[in-house]
Amino acid sequence: MAEVLKDLPDFPDKNLLVGPKTFADAGVYQISPEVALVQTLDFFSPIVDDPYDYGQIAAANSMSDVYAMGGRPLTVMNILAFPMREVELSVIAEILRGSAEKVHEAGAVVVGGHTLQDTEIKFGLSVTGVVNPKKVITNAGAKPGDVLVLTKPLGGGLIISAYKAEEASEEEVEAMVTTMKSLNAVASEAMQEAGVNACTDITGFGLMGHSMEMALASNATLSFQAGKIPLMTGALRHASSGLMPAASVQNKSYVSPKVRLEGKISDDLLDVFYGAETSGGLLISLPREKADSLIRDLQSRGVKEATIIGEVTEKQDVCLVVKP
Repeated sequence: MAEVLKDLPDFPDKNLLVGPKTFADAGVYQISPEVALVQTLDFFSPIVDDPYDYGQIAAANSMSDVYAMGGRPLTVMNILAFPMREVELSVIAEILRGSAEKVHEAGAVVVGGHTLQDTEIKFGLSVTGVVNPKKVITNAGAKPGDVLVLTKPLGGGLIISAYKAEEASEEEVEAMVTTMKSLNAVASEAMQEAGVNACTDITGFGLMGHSMEMALASNATLSFQAGKIPLMTGALRHASSGLMPAASVQNKSYVSPKVRLEGKISDDLLDVFYGAETSGGLLISLPREKADSLIRDLQSRGVKEATIIGEVTEKQDVCLVVKP
């Protein structure tokens, strides 16, 4: 899409604080000195069989971009496509119920939506949030000397592939669903209180893809300690079985030329890092002196997997460096 967007006409608007030609997670439009709208949308086909869980995951995933920008979700609209003659309406009702309950948990409200007929189910949300224009957090502010904090473990795409291949255990799937249904609200609140320089959420482009975007937007290089990065149970095992999703293979092909490995890191572990995620955690860049306090705060609020996984350096000849 970057190739497409670069040639689109540009119509500047002084109130558009964050627009489509950056690497940002959402658009930001100022409507008053104290209020700006944060707008985003996302939708995807089912990744689990339970329609209620699917609705919950889709809602959490769609609202995540607002949290990454330091905003608060306010209203949502459902985006729903399905084969009307092939799917029982009770299934659709469960998807919408799961989503509505997750939206309510976030303190937002469903104001409507749109449906259309398609060959398969697709569901997600268009989300409008609010943020103080002076407190917008983007992925463009990472500074050399910052440390990098990740709030959820990686491996969701691999567990999903293993689940579809009937190779994932019940415990692995249950843990994955629990992680994906978890809102990034608490992590967002904690990082705003701590005062951070940059943030992005880890979704379809994987840790490496979204980190590359942060590096480019910040004109810096991000350096990771592979052994510090939290993984979902079973992710590494399924990577070794060759269950890397097609989207993850595309991520690796696109991002890997901009990555330098310093030391021995297994191909399986790298595949997890490149893996596409759904409703992943926040990747936060903040001053080193604030990092330990943020980790303690996150863990005390229930974000148990939050950990320091790397640092930001001056711009090098690559976007990303991975060390053992």
